[in-house]
Formats: sequence, structure tokens, C-alpha cells
Amino acid sequence: MLVNGTPTRTLRPVEIDGRRQVEIIDQTRLPHEFVLRVLATPEEAAEAISVMRVRGAPLIGATAAYGMALAADRDATDAGLNRMGEFLVATRPTAVNLRWGVERMLGHLLARPVSERSQAAWAEAAAICEEDVEQNRAIGRHGLALIRAAAKGTPVNVLTHCNAGWLATVDWGTALAPIFAADEAGVPVHVWVDETRPRNQGASLTAWELAQAGIPHTVIADNAGGHLMQHGRVDLCIVGTDRVAANGDVANKIGTYLKALAAFDNGVPFYVAAPGPSIDFRLARGGDIPIEERDADEVACIQGLAPDGGLVSVRVTPAGSPCANPAFDVTPARLVSGLITERGVAAASRDALAALFPERT
Repeated sequence: MLVNGTPTRTLRPVEIDGRRQVEIIDQTRLPHEFVLRVLATPEEAAEAISVMRVRGAPLIGATAAYGMALAADRDATDAGLNRMGEFLVATRPTAVNLRWGVERMLGHLLARPVSERSQAAWAEAAAICEEDVEQNRAIGRHGLALIRAAAKGTPVNVLTHCNAGWLATVDWGTALAPIFAADEAGVPVHVWVDETRPRNQGASLTAWELAQAGIPHTVIADNAGGHLMQHGRVDLCIVGTDRVAANGDVANKIGTYLKALAAFDNGVPFYVAAPGPSIDFRLARGGDIPIEERDADEVACIQGLAPDGGLVSVRVTPAGSPCANPAFDVTPARLVSGLITERGVAAASRDALAALFPERT
């Protein structure tokens, strides 16, 4: 995708002073500052995941893979890699791609002699990134068909929640991939962008991506989605996911469940873009998905642009008022019109997912 007209990915390997490192976009600075940051150690990769310099399930998995490559450069023994794998997995519990990326790297590396592991780690992390790009590109193609089907001679109005664009992946995105594909294909589209409190990842990240791409969009308060659906101003919803259980239940950013309920009540199709690595066949149902509880300050405070051009965090709640901050909720499969995967659109059911991914069951 483009940043100021330049093709850009969310992370890439770089060499600085003869050392292999990883360059990321620091997403905590967007949309007001575009800042690149270098990760030189696996601990820095873990910190970037934990504080959400990188976020979005696919990108977390890719960053963890490069974190394992950085670890292999320092200590490629079984003990060293296993220790760092556990450290990375512990940073965030809900997105299954994190554990998937670490486990794939460990499986790839531990079967090799120690002397070969460093080079193999960087190659495998790069392969994971390229696979992510192709998976998301394919999600875009399959989702484009749904947008075409909703077209009625006027722009298709798509409502999305949180950020599941290219910033949440290596490139293309999940929920926004069909929108980018529609724009490339000349299918008129307009996006309703939920602000997505508490971190405002829709208002800050999704809106920024769409503005960079020149795609028409409107930022709305989280609670406006149901009103728009009642008045026929939403043709379909597409959201991303951090984990899909084997039965088709979906965990995504907090507030997704409420959008799915509103869509169901108003007859608006509600789709979830889910690359294969985000589907967890080891968990039977959504109630088994661990839900991350994040720092209360994310609810109590909000970041914005100060008059002097700097970034500032301001408190919006009374001092002393306690805040709860569950980061995700679970949308039951019965509310999901379909899962848009790289292999096609499937019903949100155990049988449909098993048919698409037989090697995983």
C-alpha cells in the first residue's frame, strides 16, 4: 500500500552496521506522525507487540517471527529459542497468530543444526511475510465479489470496525483488502469508519489508510453504526478478527459484537475477513478464547494533536474513577454471514471451515 505515494510495508528486514534488524512503522504515532522504528533485539520486538507499536493479528505473528530471527542471531540453542518463544507468546493472549508464528518458527528451526538456524530463521520469517501478503490479496479478491454483488449503481457503503487494513498485516490488510481491491477495480465504494474506542484505531489508522489511498470514507462515533443501518445507509459490514474458534465464533476488537447485533437486526450482511492462521481449530468455541484486559489508562485517556503540533495525552474521566478495558469481544457464529478467507467465502461453521482447511483438522 502507499504512504505519500510510495509503496510501503509495515515491517521489513534491514541491515545496520553489519547487523540484521527489523524496521517497523510505529503505529502509536499515527495518524499525526509517520515514524519508522528499528527493532534490534527480540526484547524490542516483544515490546513493540506489547505496547502496540505493531498490532493486528497477522502483523503480530510476522513481528514475532522476526523476533525469533533476532533471537536466533543471539542464541540459537534449543533452550535459547524456546525461552524467547515463551517470552514473545506471553506479550498478548488473544491473537492466535502470535503463537502460530512462534510455533512455526520453532518447528522450522529446532529440526536443524544450531549452526544453520540463524540463516534459516530470517528466511522463514520472510516467507511468513510473503505468505501473509498473498493471503490478504486473495481475501481482497474474494471480498470484491461480495462488494460487486452489493452494488446498485451507487457507491457501496461498507461499515468496518477497528483497523484491519494493511497496517494490521504485512500488506493489503484483511477487512480492508476487499475495499482496496474494489477501488483498484473501479467499483465505487464508501467506508463508514468506526472510531473504535478506547484506542481509536478506526479514527486514527483506518481513516489514515483510506485517506492515503484516496478512498471515500467518513469517520463515525462507535454508537452511530446501528442508526445508519436502520436508515439503509450500510450495505454490508466487513471486520477483521484476532481469532476464529473451530465453530466459527469470532473474537475481534471490543464493540464488534454490538455491530453484529445491529447488522442482524437490520438485515445487513456481516462478514469477517479471516486468513487461515487466524483460525484456531484447537479451540472448540468462542467462549474458550482468552480475552486480553489492557491498561485502564487506555479508557481514561485519549491521544491527540496539540495546538503546537506535538502529540498529547489528555484524561477524559474523573480522577479516581475506575475503568475496565477488555480489548476484545466474541461474536457468535450465528451472527456472521460468512468468513472471507484466502480460500474463499465460508459459512461460520465447523463443517465449512474444516472443508476449506482439511489439513488443519
